[in-house]
Amino acid sequence: MKQLFPQKKKTYELIVEKIEELFLNGGLKPGDKLPPERELASQFGVSRTSVREALQALEISGSIEIRQGGGSFIKTPEVRMVSDVLSTRIIEAENDLVYEMLEVRRALEVESVSLAAQRATSADLEKIRQSLEQMAASGEDAEEGVQADLHFHLQIVEATHNQLLINLVQTLTERMEDTIRATRKHRFLEGNRYKDTFEEHKDIYVAIASGNAQEAKKLMEEHISRIRRELSTHFSPTLR
Repeated sequence: MKQLFPQKKKTYELIVEKIEELFLNGGLKPGDKLPPERELASQFGVSRTSVREALQALEISGSIEIRQGGGSFIKTPEVRMVSDVLSTRIIEAENDLVYEMLEVRRALEVESVSLAAQRATSADLEKIRQSLEQMAASGEDAEEGVQADLHFHLQIVEATHNQLLINLVQTLTERMEDTIRATRKHRFLEGNRYKDTFEEHKDIYVAIASGNAQEAKKLMEEHISRIRRELSTHFSPTLR
C-alpha cells in the first residue's frame, strides 16, 4: 500500500487534516455521511486502524457522529472547531502516553542493555557507536537527533540477540519514536541539555562496550528516570 503522508505527524492526525480540507473545499457539509473505513483507508493509503483512530478523535471533538452500524456523519459546520478541540484532546492524551511509554521502555530497555553488555558482538558495538556519532553530528537538527536517539536504543535491543525481545520492541518502534521526539523537545528547552543528553548515551555505550552489565543497567535506569523527572516540570499528566 503506497503511503501518501510524510511520517512527521501521527497518521491519524494527517487523516483528520485531510478531512478538514474536505470541509474547506466544500466537499463535506453538516449531515453528510463519510465513506466507510475501508474506502477512506484506500483513498488515503493508510491502515483501517489509523482511519478508526482519526474517526474516534473527530467524534471526541464533536465534529462527527458515529452511529452504530450506520456510519459516520458530519455534525459541526465549523471547521475551526475540529482543530481546536482535537488538538487539546491530543495534547492531553499524549502527555499521559509519554509517561506510560517511559514506563514500558524502562521495563524493556533496562534488561536489554544488561543483556547487550553481555552479548554484543563487535558488529553490534559498531552499530551502536555509529548511532552515537550520528547523535553528536546532529547538533540542533531536531529530527536527525530523534532518529539517531531512536536508532541508538534499537541497536542496543538488537545486541541482546533475543529475537522475542527484538520483535516486541519492533512493534513499539513508532511509539518509541513519538516519545523520544516529545522528550527531546522538552529536555532541550535549555541549550546545554544537548551535551548532557549525548554524555548520558555515551556513558551507556562505554558500559556496554566494556561488558559491564551492572553499570549499563544502572545508567539506563538513571537515564529514563531522569527524563521522567525532568518532564514532570513541563507536563501535568494523570500518571506520575
